[in-house]
Amino acid sequence: MAADRYLSFTGTAPGRFLTRRLGLPQPTPLCRWSEQQPRLDGTLRHLTAGASGLDLAPVLARTGLTPAPDGGPVAAVVLDATAVRDVDALDGVHAALHPVVGSVAPSGRIVVLGAPLDPADHHQAAAQQALEGFTRSLGKEIGRGRTVNLVRLTDAHAAESTLRFLLSPKSAYVSGQVIGVDATPAATPDDRDRPLTGRTALVTGAARGIGAAVAGTLARDGARVVVLDVPSAEEDARRLADRLGGSALAVDVTAADAGERIAAALPGGLDVLVHNAGITRDRRLVNMDAERWSSVLDVNLASVLRTTDALLEGGTLRPGGRIVATASIAGLAGNAGQTNYGASKAGVAGLVRALAPRARDAHGITVNAVAPGFIETRMTAAVPLFIREAGRRMNSLAQGGQPQDVAETVAWLAHPASGAVNGQVVRVCGQSLLGA
Repeated sequence: MAADRYLSFTGTAPGRFLTRRLGLPQPTPLCRWSEQQPRLDGTLRHLTAGASGLDLAPVLARTGLTPAPDGGPVAAVVLDATAVRDVDALDGVHAALHPVVGSVAPSGRIVVLGAPLDPADHHQAAAQQALEGFTRSLGKEIGRGRTVNLVRLTDAHAAESTLRFLLSPKSAYVSGQVIGVDATPAATPDDRDRPLTGRTALVTGAARGIGAAVAGTLARDGARVVVLDVPSAEEDARRLADRLGGSALAVDVTAADAGERIAAALPGGLDVLVHNAGITRDRRLVNMDAERWSSVLDVNLASVLRTTDALLEGGTLRPGGRIVATASIAGLAGNAGQTNYGASKAGVAGLVRALAPRARDAHGITVNAVAPGFIETRMTAAVPLFIREAGRRMNSLAQGGQPQDVAETVAWLAHPASGAVNGQVVRVCGQSLLGA
């Protein structure tokens, strides 16, 4: 991966002086999860706008953050705005956050809690929709590595895994997102530090890059991981599987029998399916031949559909399982030279939204997707310098993400207690300025 020398330079005294004088971005190194830093360092302030009926205290107590005394810096702020039902009540959002937003520490978190939009009450729907514009705007102005997200919920306990994720270093590159959480009862894992213990996870395209990071993170959380990649990457896949205590599977996901071969390799069943395999074949449409178009659609979308169908219909995916697919901001916002890639990744989002309710009703399985932005990998390291720098800076955090950022988001969606998160497409992009 190419080093982000600009980020390093802005951490020096001359770099801070020069970038400030020139009005250039001043990214803050992000606080990410590690064994030495498993939680945010500091306190949490719980605020309300209106009279809420949510019982948040027990859930917030399990984040590892202690309640903040009045005044002073805080690591995180949770604003409960679920009771906001009209424009006048939005004044409470300003009144609550205005005095404290400047006291949030670097790499801190602000989480706004909203209610689902009520189709029978257009005043409530307008006020709650306003929270989205507020959250995304605050995320773009707050700076210093801090993130702002909105969670729509009706039950605090069902949202515990989501709040623990967003109020931790694991969500360092997730900002400006709106996440819906329903009232599905949350399962409590026996071991909170290794919640996937006893579960089997399969990650496609896992021999290197983001897929390898996902496999490693799921293994850290206790899963027995199957590292799947194409036969040409079998050696790398086996090395990674051996290191993680898992197994490797050499399968081309575009093969017509890929689903059957995966099922045959997992006679005991599967709990977590992560569709990570993907390719790019970039050209502007006027210069794109049919093979470039069809190969990207086949790997990135058609194989995901075929494999998912085979594993669901054949019963390989066990009840209570998790499917996490990989979309992209190119599929949500579009990108010049990537009509094939953008189409395939938008298709993934369509798959998630349509399949999610049916898969849970029929099998208790959730279906979600992550949508990475500019992530520092060998692929992005090969991008021309000026395009790479633009990709890094064109987000609210003014830097590229790490494979770990995508992996942590996948692990949250794969968590046994995340059953209330379904049909969501979560961008892992530092709140990219492309699209919302």
